[in-house]
Amino acid sequence: MKEISSVAATGVGDHFHGSVLGMILESGAMVQFVLIVLLIFSVVSWAIILMKYLVFKKVERENDRFMEAYMRQMKISDVYSEAKKTKHSTIAEVCRVGYGELIKLSKIVKDPGGRESGETGFNQELKLVDQVERAMSRASADETIKLEKFLGFLATTGSACPFIGLFGTVWGIMNTFQSIGARGSATLAVVAPGISEALIATAAGLAAAIPAVIFYNFYLNKVKTITTEMDVFTAEFLNIVERSQVKR
Repeated sequence: MKEISSVAATGVGDHFHGSVLGMILESGAMVQFVLIVLLIFSVVSWAIILMKYLVFKKVERENDRFMEAYMRQMKISDVYSEAKKTKHSTIAEVCRVGYGELIKLSKIVKDPGGRESGETGFNQELKLVDQVERAMSRASADETIKLEKFLGFLATTGSACPFIGLFGTVWGIMNTFQSIGARGSATLAVVAPGISEALIATAAGLAAAIPAVIFYNFYLNKVKTITTEMDVFTAEFLNIVERSQVKR
C-alpha cells in the first residue's frame, strides 16, 4: 500500500516545477483565466498610475508658477494675462472663467438698460459678485472631475482583485481535493503542488490590488489639496472683485 502511495505521490509531484511560471503553466484552466483577468487589471492600473503621475506633476508645477505670478500682480487684468499662459493649471482655469464672467456682467451693470426695474446699482453689484462666484465654483468642480477621472478604476481594482484572486484559489483547491479523492492518497507530495498552484491566484490578486489602493489614496489626497487651493483662490479673487466694486 505504501508503494502505491509513493508511486501516486511521485506521479503528481513530477508536475511541480518549483517555479512560479511552472506552477502557472500547470494550473487549471479556470485559475489561468483568473490570472489573465488579474493581469489585465494590473496593466490598466499601472497605465492609469503613470498617466496620473504626469498629469498631477504638470498641474502642480503650473499652479505654483501661476500663484507666484499672481502674488506679484496688482490688477485683475494682469492676473488674467498670466492665467492665459498656463494651460494646465487648474487655478488659472478658474481665474479665466471668473474673469470672463466678470467682464461679461460688468458690461450689463454699466448699461442702464440692462438693469431690472427697481434694482439699484448696489444690488446689481452684489448679483455680479454672486454670479462670478457661481461661475468659478462650476469651473472648480469641472477641474476636480477631470483630476478624478480614471481614479475609480484604481478603487475598483483595489477592492475587487483580492476577491477575484480568492475565487481562483478556491477553485484550484477544489480541483486539488477532487484529484486527492480520485487517487485515494493525501500525502504532502500530492497536496502541496495543487494548493501552491491555487494560491498563486491570491498572490496575483494582492499584487494587483495593493499598488492600486496605495496610489488611489495618494492621488485622492492630491485632488483634495488642489481643490482646496482652487477654493482659496476663488475666495481671494472674489474679495478683489468686491473691493473694486466698492471703490466705484
